[in-house]
Amino acid sequence: MIADTFPAPYALCCLLKWAESRGSTLSQKNLILPHGGSLVDCMVSADAVADAGSLVAITLSPKQVCDLEMIAMGAFSPLTGFVGPEDFKSICTDMRLQNGTVWPIPITLAVDDAIKNSLQEGQSAALHHPDGTLLAIIDVEHLYPHDKQLEIPNVFGTEDEAHPGVKAVMDEGDWLVGGPVRVMTTEASSGDAERFPAHRLTPAQTRQHFADRGWSRVASFQTRNPIHRAHEYLCKCALEICDGLLIHPLVGETKPGDIPADVRMKCYETIIEHYFVADRTMLSVMPGAMRYAGPREAILHALIRQNYGSSHFIVGRDHAGVGDYYGTYDAQLIFDRFSRDEILVEPLRFEHAAWSHRAQGMVSAKTFPKIDGDQVFLSGTKVREMLAKGERPPGEFSRPEVADVLIEWATSVAATV
Repeated sequence: MIADTFPAPYALCCLLKWAESRGSTLSQKNLILPHGGSLVDCMVSADAVADAGSLVAITLSPKQVCDLEMIAMGAFSPLTGFVGPEDFKSICTDMRLQNGTVWPIPITLAVDDAIKNSLQEGQSAALHHPDGTLLAIIDVEHLYPHDKQLEIPNVFGTEDEAHPGVKAVMDEGDWLVGGPVRVMTTEASSGDAERFPAHRLTPAQTRQHFADRGWSRVASFQTRNPIHRAHEYLCKCALEICDGLLIHPLVGETKPGDIPADVRMKCYETIIEHYFVADRTMLSVMPGAMRYAGPREAILHALIRQNYGSSHFIVGRDHAGVGDYYGTYDAQLIFDRFSRDEILVEPLRFEHAAWSHRAQGMVSAKTFPKIDGDQVFLSGTKVREMLAKGERPPGEFSRPEVADVLIEWATSVAATV
C-alpha cells in the first residue's frame, strides 16, 4: 500500500527536478524506458502564467481535464500538448504520430465556433476547469477542423452513436486546438474525477517507488470495475513471473452506469488487504478518461503503463470494450501489428477465466477442459441486478469482503430511487 505522505503531483515538480539533479534516479536504471525515451513534464510555476487573465478562456470538458493531467505529468509521453492536424490524421489512419512513433488515439482539444472565432494561430489561450479554476496555458500552434468522419470509424471501428466513445466525439466541438501546454495545476475546487491523493502518483513517482522496492519487472492491471475472482487470477498469474503488481484503476471520466470510483477504490483496498501480498502489490490511480475504443485503447493503456514504469501489461478478454463492437480477443491481436522495438511493454494475453466446480479453482480454456455446467460465468449486468436486490454474488465469482462493499453501495443507491 502507498503511504499517505506523498505530495500532490503538481507540488512535486521542483522536488523531482532536484532529486534528479542529485542522481537519485540512478536507481531506476533497470526500469523500462518511457514511451519515446523520456518522461514529459509540462508543469510550471504560477508565475509562468501570470498574464493568463488577458487571454481567451477555454473551459474544458471533464474528459479534457483528464487529458490535460495525463499530458502534464508525462503519462501521455511523448505528447507535450494537444495534437495538431498532421499528427491527428496520422494517428487516425496509421496509429502513429507524424514522426512514426506509435500512438493509437488522438488526444484533442475540441472547441466550438465561438472559441474558434476568438482565437488565432500564434496566440495563447487559458484553459479552465468547469468550476472556473485556471489550470494551464496552451500555445495555439494549430487551429483546424475536427474531422469526425476520419476519427470515429478509424478509432472506434463503428459510427454507431450508441457507442459511448462515438457519442462523446460527436458531441464535441467542430474545431480542434493544437499546441503545447504549460500546466500550473491539475486540481480544482470541484473536480469531476475523484482525487484519491494518497494513491494519485505521477509516472515519476511510481517509477521511483518501483526502484525503491527493487522491482524491474512490474505487471500492471487496468480496470474500471471492481476486481472479481477472474481478475484476481490474472493478477496473480502475472505476479508469478514479475517482481511486483501495480493495480492501476482508471478514475477519470467514464460512462453513466459504471460503478463510482470511490466504491471501486474501496473494493481494491479491501481485496488487497485480504488476498494479496502487501510487499508485492501497489495500488495507484490512473486519472485518464475512458474512450471504450477496444483494441486501440488497449494499445493506449499499455503505453501509459510503460510510462508509469511497468514492463508487463495484462490484456484480458474484450479489453476496454463495450457492447458487442469488438471481437473477444481483438485487443490482444492488435499488438501483433507492432514490433517489440516500438512498444517496449510486454502484453500478457489471458483467456477468459472462470471458476470450475470440478477443478475447485480458477481455470481457462488453456488450462482445463470445458464441461457443460461446470464453470461459473456471470455478466456485469447480472451481478449489478443481484447487488441491487441485496443478493450476494456467489463466492466463486466475488470475494465475500468485496461483495459486502458492493452490496452496501447498491442497496444505498436502490433506497434513493
